[in-house]
Amino acid sequence: MGLLDRIPSRPRPAEPPEAIHVNERGEIEITWSGDRQVAVPAFELRNACPCAGCIEEGTGKKILDPATIPAEIRPERIESVGNYAVQIHWSDGHDSGIYTWDQLARVSGL
Repeated sequence: MGLLDRIPSRPRPAEPPEAIHVNERGEIEITWSGDRQVAVPAFELRNACPCAGCIEEGTGKKILDPATIPAEIRPERIESVGNYAVQIHWSDGHDSGIYTWDQLARVSGL
């Protein structure tokens, strides 16, 4: 067995979704390859924000208190970030979280 055989392989990153949009209920609809469509409630995705203001960088501990997220939270704008993520501008003014394809796949239950 060679050295490379002993190095654990990293999981393959998620492929980019085919489409992301906000539906009439304010959910974020993500269409993955094979026409797998998932609707993620806006509150759930805002609560999963990965930014340094919501997650402690050194420990990974969540510091965002879900009680501070308005129940009627909604995405106002979704922008591409390179070919690996999106940035969501939320109705509560928060916009520093960058959601990678891997994170969107986890939040959407894939």
